[in-house]
Amino acid sequence: MRTARKKVFISRDLPDIGARLLREAGFDVKVWDQDRPMTQEELMVEASEVDALFCTSGDKINAHFLNTCSHLDIISQYAAGYDNVDTDTASQLGIPIGNTPGAMSESTADIAFGLMIAVARWMFYMHKGIIAGKWDYFRPKANLGIELSGKTLGIFGLGQIGVEMARRCKGAYNMDIIYCNRSHNFDAEKELNARLVDFDTLLRESDVLSVHSVLSDETRGIFNASAFKKMKKTSIFINTSRGGVHNESDLIEALQAGAIWGAGLDVTNPEPMQPDNPLLEMERVAVTPHLGSASVEARDRMATLAANNIISFYENNTVPHLVNPEVFAK
Repeated sequence: MRTARKKVFISRDLPDIGARLLREAGFDVKVWDQDRPMTQEELMVEASEVDALFCTSGDKINAHFLNTCSHLDIISQYAAGYDNVDTDTASQLGIPIGNTPGAMSESTADIAFGLMIAVARWMFYMHKGIIAGKWDYFRPKANLGIELSGKTLGIFGLGQIGVEMARRCKGAYNMDIIYCNRSHNFDAEKELNARLVDFDTLLRESDVLSVHSVLSDETRGIFNASAFKKMKKTSIFINTSRGGVHNESDLIEALQAGAIWGAGLDVTNPEPMQPDNPLLEMERVAVTPHLGSASVEARDRMATLAANNIISFYENNTVPHLVNPEVFAK
């Protein structure tokens, strides 16, 4: 149990349940109250006065920050991904890093599924056409989409979100499921008859290729010009993971050249996307502004998990969702 009242700083105006849980557990909580992201300098100033940090994936938790704020007992991130955190430095300094895996699986899979349908049927582009006054008369051969029933869904990174996407596609369209992972997902193979394939096979056989991997040195830019050239000309590329997994200029060129049918993106590189990005004007492209976790339920679950990481650390010396377990091995 805690022997003194610990201070926690929350770096964004997050769902109230996170701060409430911390206060009910006896923590002194301060929340960033401005409607803008913090600069790293501002974050370091605030972090210097607290024991624990409750941050977002938009905060730069690099070596400079960690060495400046090495006094922190724990950092709990309001996100499943943690590519913004220098976990090696955190571990060297003895700072556990918590995250919120699984909290947004349903919500993000919904976005991926919706983007797939929107791209297959030109939905975003045709909606803009109505606004521009271009809905006039019936053209039997114009704006024809493609049906999804019985197609092959390829998943790059069959974790919790990938499984939820596969379940939706299997249930709605009886799609065949293939996936590329470091290892077998035996549960998904049993439930969904999913088949593990190598990367080239994934590219070659997928009618819809949906990305659900982490961003790492291994995955950064893996969907590049070479990858898109190996895909079917009728294939749809979906990315709801991290924008850095695809090379955006290569994706634009592939779409312009007709190398693939279309793309649905909830993540871009960089973010936010510029309004003059050519992807926004393409007929078979649908882009959303990183809405994967944007449901009331998912955001509340994220806040709850992130708060409980901090509470459990001080009460039980455990972090339920820990990304650097080596920190406790010392």
